[in-house]
Amino acid sequence: MTRLSVNINKVATLRNARGGNVPDVVRFARDCESYGAQGITVHPRPDERHIRRTDVYALKEALSVEFNIEGNPTADFTRLVLDVCPAQVTLVPDSVQQLTSDHGWDTIANAQRLGDLIAPFREKGIRVSVFVDPDAAMVEGAARVGADRVELYTGPYAKLFEQDPRAALAMYRDAALAARDCGLGLNAGHDLTTTNLPAFVEAFPWTDEVSIGHQLIADALYWGIERTIHEYLKCLRQ
Repeated sequence: MTRLSVNINKVATLRNARGGNVPDVVRFARDCESYGAQGITVHPRPDERHIRRTDVYALKEALSVEFNIEGNPTADFTRLVLDVCPAQVTLVPDSVQQLTSDHGWDTIANAQRLGDLIAPFREKGIRVSVFVDPDAAMVEGAARVGADRVELYTGPYAKLFEQDPRAALAMYRDAALAARDCGLGLNAGHDLTTTNLPAFVEAFPWTDEVSIGHQLIADALYWGIERTIHEYLKCLRQ
């Protein structure tokens, strides 16, 4: 079954808006784990507007499920990940002030840089996933530079799915097949919901993991976090 990793950035955003430690990010992550989530994702940014460096260290100590740290591989980010040694690092080509991740790597133009970045992570036993657009050439490029997985950016999928589900899936087919053919693991993330997620994992059942944050936390405002995680897991089991 495709695994669910819960991105808890929005929980940290709420905490930081007021100061103090409410809601408690570590407690929330452990609750997600107890309700069935198989992973926790964080995306620390340089301005610490949501997840802080101290959160990353605390979560590493507290979690039993897989820990995925994603972000723009600046020198500071790289040092943090190498120090913490999570199960997985996801490399995302964000700018410093970017609101949210909205595009993948050009793995061909950035082949040398990515290869240099990936090597030290793999030496420490950290699985490396590269965030890419649904382009088979970019997936193949990620394989050539030594990635273990790719994460397909599913923002365009979610947008098109509302009008034409078949076309949305067709947009991702070549990239998903390329990952399988290259021997890469396949992750997916961004704007996945209980409406569009079942079709994606049915079409591409070799998807290893989906990382879901904003929509899942929004759903939890209505359903509560326990029911919300169960609803997303139900989508992955169908």
